[in-house]
Amino acid sequence: MSTARQTPLTCPGHTRPVVHLDFSEITKFGYFLISACKDGKPMLRQGETGDWIGTFEGHKGAVWGACLNGEATRAATGAADFTAKVWDTISGAQLHEFSHKHIVKAVAFSPDSNHLLTGSNEKLLRIFDLQKPDSEPVCIKGHEGSIRYVRWIGDGKQLITAAEDKTVRIWDAHNSTEIKKLEFDSQALGMDISHDGSSLVISCGKTVSFWDCQSLEQLKTFEVPSLVYSACLHNNKEFFVAGGEDFKLYKLSYEDGSEIESFKGHFGPVHCVRFSPDGEIYASGSEDGTLRLWQTTVGKTYGLWKWVDPSEEASKEEEKDIVEAPQIINAQA
Repeated sequence: MSTARQTPLTCPGHTRPVVHLDFSEITKFGYFLISACKDGKPMLRQGETGDWIGTFEGHKGAVWGACLNGEATRAATGAADFTAKVWDTISGAQLHEFSHKHIVKAVAFSPDSNHLLTGSNEKLLRIFDLQKPDSEPVCIKGHEGSIRYVRWIGDGKQLITAAEDKTVRIWDAHNSTEIKKLEFDSQALGMDISHDGSSLVISCGKTVSFWDCQSLEQLKTFEVPSLVYSACLHNNKEFFVAGGEDFKLYKLSYEDGSEIESFKGHFGPVHCVRFSPDGEIYASGSEDGTLRLWQTTVGKTYGLWKWVDPSEEASKEEEKDIVEAPQIINAQA
């Protein structure tokens, strides 16, 4: 398989840069993928194949953030029209709309799907109770810059956020207080959390660093060949992938940061990259308006990828020649 060529699946449909991606967990129907795009039309796809399922219509501005709940029954989006919306993924219907006073950059469901967390250019976090959507949200102040990423961590009692004030912060969701803070030297922060919820992945400049989600103790840090906008850690924690300014996807060792392989498929900077819940593929979204699916193990038969050992294929061709040769001779006779 080492000689197999990486052939990503290209998922068209968007007309402007794809800026955020999110996978659901594995459901009885497989798993699903949602993409946020500046064209204002977030799309839902089958995760294993990239097949288009539907487009959520209703935003009147660029969509900056999108997420699915674990069961993929609900989607949430945040946009430049100063709203966050919650959608039914089965019907495509809008269930809730929450007004803000500025662009909504990030959205995240609580583990039980009963609350929605949003981050915006207002520098505020808001927690909406989806069981009581008309009630006033809980507002949390503290960041001094636009909030770019938000997530619930652990059992949902804590939140983690990254903002353009060059900080990553952990908050107590119950009493709305800041618990811990990390400071960086760049506001161009990318943030992700490992699938098991234990490790925080931060991309900053040409550096990808890993931190314990509870203590915020640094675990590892590595230099990447390009300015990197997004990185994510594989489920088995043996390697991670990163994408950024030079249009390439890098697969790097978690042990020492060495490059395992790299691929160029996009025609613009890579804004976001995420692993599927089974770890078999990773998805990337780019300035070129496409998202692409890549195999974690190049050459493995999975989804739409069908791999045939070249030596076996050659043997089949030889057998075919042997069988067909007498028939050709008899036909000439």
